[in-house]
Amino acid sequence: MAKNYWTTKRGDGWAVKKEGASRASSVHSTQAEAWSETRRLARGAQSEALLQGADGKIRSRNSYGSDPSSPKG
Repeated sequence: MAKNYWTTKRGDGWAVKKEGASRASSVHSTQAEAWSETRRLARGAQSEALLQGADGKIRSRNSYGSDPSSPKG
């Protein structure tokens, strides 16, 4: 199963981190740069990209690859 990728705020910038990893894949000075990299990595892994705001709430999410359940209707 593919791991999700997260963009999160930390003291030295915005981190891009694969779910379950102990270290960030990269750190960026802006949220926009980090979010772009998170989506690129998630697309390549056919997983989900999640953007966590500075307040800790999920602001955005993008799913790449096959969706486990399609909406009805």
